[in-house]
Amino acid sequence: AYAMYTSGSTGIPKGVVIEHRNTVTFIAWAGNVFTAEDWAGVLASTSICFDLSIFELFATLAHGGVVILAESVLQVPLLPAKQKIRLINTVPSAARAILDSGGLPVGVRTINLAGEALGNGLVQDLYRHKNIEHINNLYGPTEDTTYSTYNMCCRFTIDEPTIGSSIWNTRVYVLDGRLEPVPAGVSGELYIAGAGLARGYLNHGGLTSERFVADPHARQPGSRMYRTGDV
Repeated sequence: AYAMYTSGSTGIPKGVVIEHRNTVTFIAWAGNVFTAEDWAGVLASTSICFDLSIFELFATLAHGGVVILAESVLQVPLLPAKQKIRLINTVPSAARAILDSGGLPVGVRTINLAGEALGNGLVQDLYRHKNIEHINNLYGPTEDTTYSTYNMCCRFTIDEPTIGSSIWNTRVYVLDGRLEPVPAGVSGELYIAGAGLARGYLNHGGLTSERFVADPHARQPGSRMYRTGDV
């Protein structure tokens, strides 16, 4: 379907090969989670060089929605069509900047936050804004087609938001050095498997073999999982 370049923790750009089936699975999940009201005005401010744009552009159009283009999410207060925006997909620091400037449009009902750690303070501040119905914390590397986990954040809580549970047809493991699950409360490395998993890295067979490894916990022989490097 496409190759999306990411530097990850190495700082060296590498192309992640995403197949059509990966994208179809992701878009189908998005259609189940988000509503017609959300799709009625989705801000598309992420560069097509980054995987958040897959949600903003292709998921929106696939579900009959309206894409509202902007060069940057920070330009939202200046957009002529800002009052038509219903869903914003961005990073927490940008959401904070828009909120603090008083530039969050009154029509926004859903905010997806990903790419950075999300604190409960920002969640509760956003929920105080008129018309905000859902704030979602999402996590996922480019190697797993944009999003791997999803959490609808709670109102009126003092608890910090988690990255939530795996999306459709996705498995998430926290494993030790022997690739065995760790007990609750014990740190381990996060691995991701399932239908969103990329083919591998473009023209980097060795790196693909290193990061995309056999999944010993899968029921289907030959299944793979991705080593995120996240603990």
